[in-house]
Amino acid sequence: MVLAHRRARGAALVALLLGVSAAPTTAPLPRVEPLGAAQPAAPGTRPAAAVPQLNLVPPVPEVHQFDVLDNGYIRVAHAVVLLGARQADLAKARATALDVVRRAFAQASDLAEVDVSVYARSGYQGFGGPPPLFTSSVPKDRLRDFERFVTQGTPYERVWPTGSATRVTDAPFAARTIVNDKERALRFLGSFADLVEQRALQAYAQLHGGVQGGQLFHGNPRASVAALTFDDAPHPLYMPLLLDLLRRADVKATFFVIGRNAAAYPYFVRDMAEQGHEVGNHTYHHVRLPGLSETQIRDELRRTNDTLRAITGRTVRFFRPPGGEYDARTLRLTARAGLTTTFWTDDPGDFANPGDGTVEARLTRHLRQGGIVLLHDNAREALEVLEPFTRVASARGVRLSTVTDLLASRNARPSPARGQATAR
Repeated sequence: MVLAHRRARGAALVALLLGVSAAPTTAPLPRVEPLGAAQPAAPGTRPAAAVPQLNLVPPVPEVHQFDVLDNGYIRVAHAVVLLGARQADLAKARATALDVVRRAFAQASDLAEVDVSVYARSGYQGFGGPPPLFTSSVPKDRLRDFERFVTQGTPYERVWPTGSATRVTDAPFAARTIVNDKERALRFLGSFADLVEQRALQAYAQLHGGVQGGQLFHGNPRASVAALTFDDAPHPLYMPLLLDLLRRADVKATFFVIGRNAAAYPYFVRDMAEQGHEVGNHTYHHVRLPGLSETQIRDELRRTNDTLRAITGRTVRFFRPPGGEYDARTLRLTARAGLTTTFWTDDPGDFANPGDGTVEARLTRHLRQGGIVLLHDNAREALEVLEPFTRVASARGVRLSTVTDLLASRNARPSPARGQATAR
């Protein structure tokens, strides 16, 4: 068995180095590249379309922006509120959030939910910058509960923070370099020999699937399951819309969560877990790990694991490196943290806004048994193509599910697509 395993890996390595596809019936995995390799822009890449705004009449001076989106079924709004230095305390944040929520529901009766993020105006850098002072999520049928929370102090679980602190900080933030780029390709930092080994693992994974050396590139290619994954969660505008679509499609997914986003919006992470989705680690600050010290890497992984476990009560099993960048040290420390480093087989570039048709075509073209689909929870085009993509997967007989389910299907037999005698 050991000899056969080594021969299979050796054959895969030879095929890869010669440029021969190890699995000609499927599209190749995203190629592991050296760190810093140039990545071409996706054809058709363009700036994101402006998100529609809800304009309150009369306006609330503290409202910086008020985004509104729908998923074809429900409409959700998210307000960013900025408070001046003399206003920036928790009592003012709560009172302003309540005023904004009340007026939004009164003005736009079709809204299913209004979410609010309150920041100190000084130092505000947008979503992903220094953390908010206060956040809240108010579904329409919970408005009375939120009102009583603000005016009477009764419990309401869809807020953060729930205590009486007047200031929330994230001291290590200034020492981190935040990654705004999305996951475009796998970029590996190491020697030529290390790179060759990574490519060999990739090729072997395409043939056999499963976890190899603490890494997951591909599930069982003979099982009719593919993992649906979303990076950068949770976003307060997109998350309720995504969860609603997944519920309607009866599809479960794995969300790779940024720890500081989870800390600021814990109720969305609870929603994920309670609805049967899986929560993975995407670092605490969304930073590229190869440039950090070992202490910093351990801190990024540990803080995220601890935050997610405190919210969900579950142990975190999977990790995805921001920017797709990693090295041997990252892999070693990730494994010590009890995490499997998880990559992808299907990346449509939803973050680059190539157009709904392009994203959907790329998703369906690379959909495969044992595949791992990469989308982003804050990409509008991912939201818009999700429903048709789930229908295509179902028609092809590929069940979209979590990374855990993908691995559990390792010994499963493929099931034919509907209307077909055999699966291709």
